[in-house]
Amino acid sequence: MSDNASKNIVSISGLKQACKHCSLHDLCLPMGVDDSDLDALESLLKPRRPVQRNEHLYRAGDRLTSIYAVRSGSVKTYSLTNDGREQITGFHLPGELIGLDAINDNTHPCSARALETSSVCEMPFDQLEHLAMRIPGLQHQLFRIMSRELKSDEQFMTLLGKKNADERLASFLVGLSNRFKERGYSATEFNLSMSRNDIANYLGLAVETVSRLFSRLQDDGIMTVDRKLIHITDLSRLNQLAGVSCDKPMNRTG
Repeated sequence: MSDNASKNIVSISGLKQACKHCSLHDLCLPMGVDDSDLDALESLLKPRRPVQRNEHLYRAGDRLTSIYAVRSGSVKTYSLTNDGREQITGFHLPGELIGLDAINDNTHPCSARALETSSVCEMPFDQLEHLAMRIPGLQHQLFRIMSRELKSDEQFMTLLGKKNADERLASFLVGLSNRFKERGYSATEFNLSMSRNDIANYLGLAVETVSRLFSRLQDDGIMTVDRKLIHITDLSRLNQLAGVSCDKPMNRTG
């Protein structure tokens, strides 16, 4: 495994770092918050053990008690159809908040389950809401993240409604590439923590189609695949296939 790929596997060691020293600070916290306000925010965080693969943070129907920030690893959110089948609604990486969609009616509309051994910061929502009222930067950050989630939902509906299978997978990979880059990791070499079945479910494709498309991208020299390790060798062509211009990248896939 190369150094770049190893960099993407965020270690769960050193989780007792304060927020001000966390490498994800600028992603999940507002910039410019003074030390006293940051100390107040840190005081809300509940110590939490690592979340094991397939362990739930919460389930659909649970009452909203906390908002979660992914510290390391990755988490998927999903709902169940009327016949009991799983429908994946998003994949969440370090620095992203989970649970904001429960604010409307105080109940989680979907479930959140770890894709791999992960760690999260847990923030009790009632205390976070109270603190946001006196820290304008924090309130603005929450609004910004909610707006980003709405935009992501709109992009996803476009992805399913107007793009063919090749474009859907390319868009998914470009979105992951951009999100890894935003976190300071390699944009062209990373591990996929989600299974091919999960990707197919999320993109509304058959798993056989997804496997065939991965093979085609590899045959076309756009990327190489070694189990879960992805190495994009021609990011420009992948962007073109996704229908994304270089100056307006797709930043979200979940």
